[in-house]
Amino acid sequence: MKVPIGRERGIGAATAPPSSTAGDFHLFDTDDGPHLLIVDGSQIYKIDEALERQLKSARALGGTAPALVLSKHGLVGSRHIDGTAPVDPPVRALSLAVAERCNLGCTYCYAEGGSFGGTPRGMSWEVAVASIYRLMADVKPGDRVSLAFLGGEPLINRDLIRRATELAVHNAAVRKIAVAFSITTNGTLLRESDADFFERYGFAVTVSLDGVGDTHDRLRPTKSGRGTYDKVIANVKPLLARQRHMQVSARVTVTPANLNLHDTLDQFIKLGFHSVGFSPMLSAPTRHGEMQAPDLQILLDNMITCGREFERRVAANESYPFANMMTALEEIHRGTHRPYPCGAGAGYFGVSASGGLFACHRFVDDKARAMGHVSHGVDRARQQRWLEARNVDRQEPCRTCWARYLCGGGCHYEVIHRGRPACDYIRGWLDYALGAYVRLSMLRPELFPLDGMRRGAAVSARPTSR
Repeated sequence: MKVPIGRERGIGAATAPPSSTAGDFHLFDTDDGPHLLIVDGSQIYKIDEALERQLKSARALGGTAPALVLSKHGLVGSRHIDGTAPVDPPVRALSLAVAERCNLGCTYCYAEGGSFGGTPRGMSWEVAVASIYRLMADVKPGDRVSLAFLGGEPLINRDLIRRATELAVHNAAVRKIAVAFSITTNGTLLRESDADFFERYGFAVTVSLDGVGDTHDRLRPTKSGRGTYDKVIANVKPLLARQRHMQVSARVTVTPANLNLHDTLDQFIKLGFHSVGFSPMLSAPTRHGEMQAPDLQILLDNMITCGREFERRVAANESYPFANMMTALEEIHRGTHRPYPCGAGAGYFGVSASGGLFACHRFVDDKARAMGHVSHGVDRARQQRWLEARNVDRQEPCRTCWARYLCGGGCHYEVIHRGRPACDYIRGWLDYALGAYVRLSMLRPELFPLDGMRRGAAVSARPTSR
């Protein structure tokens, strides 16, 4: 867990300085003065200007100079991440491509219209059953698993979703475990009865909306070219009205054509969405709608504008469910540090309509990223090769980047298909989020509880006494 600023983490026992680079720390300024992020462990310290100058000088010198300065001030401790890959992690989350077909014609779709470049098809009941048993094969009482329904458009196969949910609930009860459900939908096929079903089983429902009105219509039309915004909003309102156990969120895929984020965020929050999040389009099979460097700079500026509004609202004790901001603050507070961007190919897999296990839902039917089958389980040799190759410390230029353990190296799918065009955007967003965390910790400290951890001290240019 991460101790919030204002109550910084205590300094651990120093060790001999390891082989290090300037990418092992990050300096950022706030109204409360300079601050330091120690990358391994995601620890944040308030520092004085003298230490800030020393670190800047060490960074310019390179080599072991940064590690020597950090060690001198007791800021080098046991490593949290050692570059090794996990071995045989248990399966704890599956996403089922229950319908590899779609009724929309979004030109940027990673699933190529829902069929992943193949013949449109739906998942059989036998594959769904095998998937659920695979998910729960090695659980112990008290464990938690997650089951997601995706496509294409998953509600094309509504009956299977309902039957699979009920089977999973039954089996979870028998095994004395918890099971969480989610679905991502374009919203065009939602029915009022779906609201009752999703509420009953506490679904996290994500609705794809790429803007308000005409903006959405241009980006997410039907295959015949007709707009869908009015229909989606009409369909989603019963869910918004019923959400208690379920959570209904809006996900906006950002392209160069819908960069007006603040208005979109405000409109969707007013509609009653539980949260609203933005995700840049970085890799599309058609290359249509991909964000370029100038677009990503505009995106960053707009994201920070939304973040400033979030800060203003939260400081005034108001709700403003900007998902990207809430996630960033939560992960900074927890001290998130990870060598992967997500659980893809580790504890999480995408399941194709025919039952194949793939590194994630975006790799469904990609033979190079196949990881087994629900009938016989994970191919552990292929999984191990994947986890070793995808570790962020084995990626360039990631292994010398200060943001690597918060970012994890970026979405595997996007990196494999396009590289890393968004690194500056990611670093810019995280730098802003770190500053926002400091500011909000001072204004609303109750939002970031200590969880019983001890109070630390700010770090000065003099070594802290023991």
